[in-house]
Amino acid sequence: MTDKATVEMESPVSGVVLEVAGAEGDMIAIGSPLVVIETEGEGAADAVADRIDAETPDAADVAKVIAAVPACDEQPEPAPASAPARAPEPAAPQSAEGRSPSSAQTAKVLASPAVRSRAKELGIELAQVRPAEDGRLRHADLDAFLAYNGAYRGTGGKAADQQVKVIGMRRRIAENMAASKRNIPHFSYVEECDVTALEELRAQLNTGFGADRPKLTMLPLLIAAICRTLPDFPMLNARYDDEAGVVSRFGAVHLGMATQTDAGLMVPVIRDAQDKNLWQLANEIRRLADAARTGSAKSEELSGSTITITSLGPLGGVATTPVINRPEVAIIGPNRIVERPMFVPDGMGGERIAKRKLMNISISCDHRVVDGWDAASFVQAVKRLIENPALLLAS
Repeated sequence: MTDKATVEMESPVSGVVLEVAGAEGDMIAIGSPLVVIETEGEGAADAVADRIDAETPDAADVAKVIAAVPACDEQPEPAPASAPARAPEPAAPQSAEGRSPSSAQTAKVLASPAVRSRAKELGIELAQVRPAEDGRLRHADLDAFLAYNGAYRGTGGKAADQQVKVIGMRRRIAENMAASKRNIPHFSYVEECDVTALEELRAQLNTGFGADRPKLTMLPLLIAAICRTLPDFPMLNARYDDEAGVVSRFGAVHLGMATQTDAGLMVPVIRDAQDKNLWQLANEIRRLADAARTGSAKSEELSGSTITITSLGPLGGVATTPVINRPEVAIIGPNRIVERPMFVPDGMGGERIAKRKLMNISISCDHRVVDGWDAASFVQAVKRLIENPALLLAS
């Protein structure tokens, strides 16, 4: 496992796992035993002589192979070949009829399987519900029970306390975010943009070219505006080596794209984003997001970004203060699009009220490298392009 990728390490031999050196999430020194594997047949040790040590017991023709932690940058975490056996849980007390008291009591209540299933989902004990007629419980009886007793119940259920070990990708994210906030003096700037015209352009492009090209979201258009603007603000497309005291400014835009996955936040990189058109950007966004979510992203696709964009889509909120992807010096966060009444020119020298689509753009910067004036000027330049899409598409 590196900071951003997990690579599967295959077993050097076939056999049975006898011992694993630690629990999931433990950190093991390079060169120390990782797993002990029992193999059958002769020559098992010779097959992996460069990677493992072998021990052959006298009692049987069996080799115990010790695989060591490799000395490389990408160290996957071991996965046991089989889950350890669990002790059986103690049985519930039995009644004279051979059933637990709760099940015996429930069995006396007449109700269909559907009613029993619904009562279980609602957390209702059938013995507490009185049937309206003929001694058989129906859905209407459950509804009446809820209507009468619901107001006297607690407003929410109580879940069990949990202790969750921070391991794997979650631990890497925690370490990187802590290092970013600890070492970088962040500042954030937020600007409101009218994206009504940009949304109309996006709809027209999808209508005119949607048959043989990918559907455009707002993200490729925003990336295009960012790439068009960055040459005038080279201090933002940069990385800061604080140990050497050197800022590297980049001519190409290798744009990191923060992507939420089941394992945590990953940042695949769109290489040379400035050279791609809208549909090429849309294809790369989809491809890299799928690769990150399925765990198939390559190491080179998860490193080398020069500036990052992070978007929560419809969950984007009104404004965000994103954490910089160290050692970069800036991260951009578009927020949710909302509709609001605005004063707009009426074409006759006056103003009228119209419904407009508005979106806030947030940016967080490293104040050691970027001044507030630079960040505000950059966002204003991006705003000018997305509020006037003809400028965005002009060469």
